[in-house]
Amino acid sequence: MPASNLLAFWAVAALLIAVPGADWAFAIAAGLRRHAWAAATGITLGYLAMTAVVAAGLGLLITSTPVALTALTVTGACYLAWLGVRTLRDPSTPTTSGDTATSPRQTVAQGFAVSALNPKGLLVFVALLPQFTTPAAPWPIPLQLAALGLAFTATCAVVYLGVAATAHAVLRARPSAARAVSRVSGASMIVIGAALVLERVMT
Repeated sequence: MPASNLLAFWAVAALLIAVPGADWAFAIAAGLRRHAWAAATGITLGYLAMTAVVAAGLGLLITSTPVALTALTVTGACYLAWLGVRTLRDPSTPTTSGDTATSPRQTVAQGFAVSALNPKGLLVFVALLPQFTTPAAPWPIPLQLAALGLAFTATCAVVYLGVAATAHAVLRARPSAARAVSRVSGASMIVIGAALVLERVMT
């Protein structure tokens, strides 16, 4: 596929990733538990799975089926809200050795669910990726979609690792501020989860 298409998509994807949302809130909360690598790995694996789904043509099928999209939205929103409640009840600080209730492996699984169950992410993939493909290119469309998805995923890996690591580094010596930021992250996850359901119900 033309390199210009890939670069143009990457520029748009970088802007989308820079907008704070569910992934940011989760990465910050996990970073305060010293699980920066685990959080970034989980989020990255979730978007890899989404890339495979879209490249295989299943993404369009899901988004065009109201029942399937509603089920994905409700599941993802409820899970995100549940993580938010847990974070609010037990805000983390970088002065501890980590959240004893959540292991790095569990953080990876949580990060995977946060990104893989994000209906907005799937809609962005389905609506955005095809615009940067070229039917006349030597690569078939599914392979072009996979390449674009991998570019998005790689950018996510770098950004969210940086977000999580920065949260820990900046707030390392400020436990009270860290708890406050952790609570804000938890509240953000709850609000985003509720907004996903509300948006789906109103459409």
